[in-house]
Amino acid sequence: MTDALELPGYVHVYSGKVRDLYAPLDPVTGQGRSDQVLLVASDRISAYDHVLDTPIPDKGKVLTQLSLWWFDRLDGVENHVVSTEVPAAVAGRAVLVRRLEMIPVECVARAYLTGGGLGEYRATGSVSGVPLPAGLEDGSKLPAPIFTPSTKAPAGEHDEPMTIEQVQGLVGSQVAARIDVLTRRILARGNEIAVQKGILIADTKVEFGIDRSREDHTGGPMIVLADEVLTPDSSRFWPADEWSPGRPQPSFDKQYVRDWLTSPASGWSKASGEAPPELPEDVVAQTRARYIEAFERITGRALA
Repeated sequence: MTDALELPGYVHVYSGKVRDLYAPLDPVTGQGRSDQVLLVASDRISAYDHVLDTPIPDKGKVLTQLSLWWFDRLDGVENHVVSTEVPAAVAGRAVLVRRLEMIPVECVARAYLTGGGLGEYRATGSVSGVPLPAGLEDGSKLPAPIFTPSTKAPAGEHDEPMTIEQVQGLVGSQVAARIDVLTRRILARGNEIAVQKGILIADTKVEFGIDRSREDHTGGPMIVLADEVLTPDSSRFWPADEWSPGRPQPSFDKQYVRDWLTSPASGWSKASGEAPPELPEDVVAQTRARYIEAFERITGRALA
């Protein structure tokens, strides 16, 4: 998927769709440490379960720096950050984090109805087993944020919606209850802040891990927010002044890429089984601009 960087003091251990992981080398044994990992966000972008051949410049910086900004503002949500002191070669797009036992659930919360949730609602009147009021449209605000988890499918396969009962069966009722509460809390807190910057966060996806070395306030395992949070890759950002239910909303996220891929201009079909085509320069430029605008609107500062 990617050519690993040579980072002195680190060894490459894994590459995902967007991120590359490097273990710090123990100075005594020369082996990679098992308790920490350097999380490096690349400029790769994925859509419809494919990693596209065309990167989006500065995307890795946006994801890393925006996540760090949010981590500082999510009171009551433990996160995985150890240090932002990273090698110069990955400055601005990497962070040293705790290694965790990752929970095998895609934790999704929705404040507005759109995307896959809208399709499920139209078919069943509910999303992930959560019943919703009748008459909702594309872009409708929900009475309160809902937890709509999905499976964490292998690369190239589709995530499938899960009910809370299915999550309980997979990870136990205590962990399921905590990730339900935390996911909805993150989205609610995100919207409290973002709406003041003229942005609505329609939905978001987060990942959690377990730190077995500590307990939380209930005496249960410590649930830790990992990976990224409230970024244009993991969330739908809508301009608040253009929100109008009943139609697709303009956005500051990778929906622009999804829309181009499914348009006649791309010549590609999701049903083809083939890899998507390269992105044209104008789509790359527009996508980069949207990511950077989201970052600057929310944080009030320029991307470093």
